[in-house]
Amino acid sequence: MKVDFHFHLEEGPYSYRWLERTASALEVAAPVDGGNRFDRHTLPWIVDMTDRLQARLTKGCFSEEWLSAYIRLGRERGIEQFGVVDHLYRFTEFRRYYERYILLDDSELGVMQRRWLDSVCVGSIRDFIETVRQLQRQGAPLSLGVEADYFAGGEAELAELLSEYEFDYIIGSVHFLDGWGFDNPEAQHVFQQKDLLELYRYFFEQVKRAASSGLFDIIAHLDNLKVFNYRPDESRLLQLYDDVARVLKQADVATEINTGLAYRYPVNEMCPSPLFLGKLFEHGVPITLSSDSHFPDDIGRMLDEAVQLAVKTGYREVVCYRNRKRYAVSLVD
Repeated sequence: MKVDFHFHLEEGPYSYRWLERTASALEVAAPVDGGNRFDRHTLPWIVDMTDRLQARLTKGCFSEEWLSAYIRLGRERGIEQFGVVDHLYRFTEFRRYYERYILLDDSELGVMQRRWLDSVCVGSIRDFIETVRQLQRQGAPLSLGVEADYFAGGEAELAELLSEYEFDYIIGSVHFLDGWGFDNPEAQHVFQQKDLLELYRYFFEQVKRAASSGLFDIIAHLDNLKVFNYRPDESRLLQLYDDVARVLKQADVATEINTGLAYRYPVNEMCPSPLFLGKLFEHGVPITLSSDSHFPDDIGRMLDEAVQLAVKTGYREVVCYRNRKRYAVSLVD
């Protein structure tokens, strides 16, 4: 069975590029009945597209119509079980948590990250939850999750914040190291100031702490530190991979094959790398599958390749979640 248990409904900042990308997704996700009503690149066509884009912006991403587009396209691509999440930093209810742990001072990096947080933290988690629950009530094969950033020392605060809501599963992730958002393209220059092997050691320590925290069902994209292709020779990382896999198994926490870095970022490789995935399989760490899509036309992207990699590695099943309970489904017929 093909599953996609980590996709998102929207992500800022809201640039002209974002507007163009959203319009492009609309053409695929919400086609006009009977096809395009107007020839492309004509004035009537762009007026029509502008009206459709305005309707999408007015309704917002937490609408049944937008989420249903993911489900419809996913089913067409062979996906049978879905899990939708959004980043906690998208929700105003969690803004103070991020203000406490990421760098937002008057340095160049801090100013940039404060501008970023202002741009992306714009919605309410209650709107997100209600939209997903409504589709569940209609019978959609959909689980409700959230992707929460892990910060060492913030475990109790995060646990208290999350306890106010009911989720089917919670994904933990590491996107920040000592307040630096390393996967932000505007902040990638910081890599050049680091000893890469030591940086990876430090990063994986945070991943292990996240796995051992008891907060999460899944740890996402285990080696996303490679996002901009700053990485030491992988042979020097094998022991670190082994250590992470051992901790995940001991904590009974799953991870994922996440294709997002392969089609959206310079590294052009899934998470985890094939060698890392091999270590996870050796230790018996359960996995799920994830496109990490942020637009409906990317739902399920490269999951066929992910399934092939999983089977080649030795996996015969993947896991899904409902009501914070894990269950396995077969990867192969």
